Amino acid sequence: MTQPLLFDSPAQSAPALWRRLWREPSARWGLIIVALMVLAALVAPLVAVWLGHGETEQFRDSALSDMGIPIGPTAAFPLGADDNGRDVLVRTLYGARVSLFIAVPATTLAMIIGLFVGLVGGYRGGRTDAICQQLINLVLSFPFVVTALSLLALNQGGESGPRVDPVWVVIFVITFFSWGYFARLSRGLVLDLRQQEFVSAAALMGVSPWRILWRDIVPGVLPTMGIYWAIQLPTNIIAEATLSFLGVGIPAPAASLGNMIADVQRSAMYQVQPWFLAAPALALFLTVLGFNCLSSGLRNVLDPHLERRSS
Repeated sequence: MTQPLLFDSPAQSAPALWRRLWREPSARWGLIIVALMVLAALVAPLVAVWLGHGETEQFRDSALSDMGIPIGPTAAFPLGADDNGRDVLVRTLYGARVSLFIAVPATTLAMIIGLFVGLVGGYRGGRTDAICQQLINLVLSFPFVVTALSLLALNQGGESGPRVDPVWVVIFVITFFSWGYFARLSRGLVLDLRQQEFVSAAALMGVSPWRILWRDIVPGVLPTMGIYWAIQLPTNIIAEATLSFLGVGIPAPAASLGNMIADVQRSAMYQVQPWFLAAPALALFLTVLGFNCLSSGLRNVLDPHLERRSS
């Protein structure tokens, strides 16, 4: 059974945790990469103002040659232009912004739902646990791509446009397909913690079940859930990029890393302007790499079992 990840001391301070994270190479590089990607996403509007190029603004006269070929990197267009004369750097920054805006709240909401379901099912046991298990199995049995395509297609309102902002639909889809994994993980951790002596002692002292749950069990579950959040986040970023690549995520002309890569694939302009493909692909790669390194480092820091084995 999965072992819970616990802090070395309940009184471990946040500054001490940050120092340990910074000393861990994987966590340090992950923090640096993630911080740079978040910063790049935040400064997207400032870069757009500085260059004078909007996210969807086209500059066909200055960004395309007489033959309609997008120009390469220049002072005015640091990463060149796409086949519509739009600034690739500006669109890449906005695309990273969209990916993080969708993946972070979707993953966080999935973690909250999964944590609640796992806590209730794992601690109450019996019929409650059986119902939670069946609900988790039902959700995880849906095929992601088919279900997502169906929901997003139903959201189309014809000439009047989407019934609901596609951003919120994509967040809902990703949350729906992610919370089950968090629920399974939290349930396993709760089942393990229920057998610990400090939980049994609290029950014998007459402490209420809800107090035991929130005071003794939740603190033992949260570190592992936080690590899994960092693991699941890049998966959800790729999920959003996949939906946008398929044309059912963030609608054009708004920039998303997925629909930018899809534009490249459709036009084949990357053969004459490689940054047209390299910029969004590299941004997606770095974002996923950063969170993967961060999650690995978090596990090395927060898992006392790993520390004992290495000592």
